[in-house]
Amino acid sequence: MKINRRNALKLTAGVSLGLFSPMWQSVLAQPEKRRFYVGACDWSIQAMAKVEAMEIAQKIGLDGVQVSLGTFADGMHLRQKSVQKAYKNAGKKYGTQVGGIAIGELNEYPYKSDPQTEQWVSDSIDVAKKMGVKVVLLAFFSKGDLKNDPQGQKVVIERLKKVAPKAEKAGVILGIESWLSAKESMEIINAVGSKNVQVYYDVANSAKMGYNIYEEIRWLGKAQICEFHFKEYGFLLGKGGIDFNEVRKAIDEIGFEGWVHLEESVPKDATMLESYIENNKFVRGILS
Repeated sequence: MKINRRNALKLTAGVSLGLFSPMWQSVLAQPEKRRFYVGACDWSIQAMAKVEAMEIAQKIGLDGVQVSLGTFADGMHLRQKSVQKAYKNAGKKYGTQVGGIAIGELNEYPYKSDPQTEQWVSDSIDVAKKMGVKVVLLAFFSKGDLKNDPQGQKVVIERLKKVAPKAEKAGVILGIESWLSAKESMEIINAVGSKNVQVYYDVANSAKMGYNIYEEIRWLGKAQICEFHFKEYGFLLGKGGIDFNEVRKAIDEIGFEGWVHLEESVPKDATMLESYIENNKFVRGILS
């Protein structure tokens, strides 16, 4: 075709109109692909199992929130379509994401002994898929602690074996967070025998137990760590005993990418909001 002024204008108009086609709208609407996303646990930003967490995350400058499946009192309400919709709407309004799901109530209603928790974990997989979330954190602290509890570990292994195929089919990872060492965690994971059961690595918890967190991260590797909690007890991130520069080196060596959620890390007499703005700034500097 001969290119003259008239044809050039037609081509320009065609390209412009093409950008508004369904295909181009879909492409332009795709979220930015990054190596790391920074979020926070909803219980740490004073909004456990509350939709308000999505707005608080925006005020802090986070990418999203690790959202609780719910509480015993609200019947694990994220299983309800109306609650899921409320989180999605809030995410659109405030530009934040549901970056993960956690079942913190397993600390009081242990997966190793409470029958109702089997349904919670199974349902969390369905919720994660509907919410576009890849990881569900299973907590094993307090009453649910697995440390030095071989019988409890045996029950957890059997229950995870039953639910793991569902997680595999849905493309959802069940992340174990506990007081166990990396090797102790892997004994459970190997016994379950599913690539969709992995370690949810909390640097402060492991450091508190006296484990070498930098070696553990390298030993576990990318295939066994689903996500991280960056945390300090009673200090801002970077002001306590954990060397986050070394954590970053270990993360780089294993090639981890994905969500890093901030937890606790509020000094005595400091406010949550101010502390988390500082924590977010620090972590983004480490992960940049």
